[in-house]
Amino acid sequence: MVLHLVRHAAHGHVGHILSGRQPGLSLSDRGRAEAGSLAHALARLPLDAVHASPRERAVETAEAVAAPHGLAVEIAPDLDEIDFGAFTGRTFDDLADDPDWRAWNDDRDTARCPGGETMAEAQARILRHLAVLARRHQGGVVASVTHADMIKAAVVHVLGLPLAAIHRFDVDPASVTTLSLGDAPPRLVSLNVVHGEERA
Repeated sequence: MVLHLVRHAAHGHVGHILSGRQPGLSLSDRGRAEAGSLAHALARLPLDAVHASPRERAVETAEAVAAPHGLAVEIAPDLDEIDFGAFTGRTFDDLADDPDWRAWNDDRDTARCPGGETMAEAQARILRHLAVLARRHQGGVVASVTHADMIKAAVVHVLGLPLAAIHRFDVDPASVTTLSLGDAPPRLVSLNVVHGEERA
């Protein structure tokens, strides 16, 4: 099967605040435009299902993607954002001097967010999601809308890289990363493809 891992479109916190699992965070005007461009691009694909993280920004992006196909969005808890614990809601400027934040970014293989998840626990969730889709949609095409580090966790697994390698590439808002899943080992088809308007 073909899986399109989609990062949700932009919201007001992108690049400034670590939103994590904060409730009530919807897409910005820019994000809605990004979601529209993404939906237009993916309308040409034969999607069989659309899944989303429970976060509002992911659901809104997924609904835009699903609409041209007449599909309902299926909420998948395994696609949820990393539980950033005490980091949640803090600005990146504030986090920069926090030794726990530095430890989290310096050692993604073992570090835990204070009161939250390890990267390995988050990776296990998205890999479980991939395994379920590979069984349920053999030969199909699915879009799963989730979050940047969750997509990165899937990619480094497919490439046989350590979790620390997530810092080596970007996953932009409203981008698409495509995997091939099935009987053979999973394969990275494309990474961080952005459709539509130019990004700053």
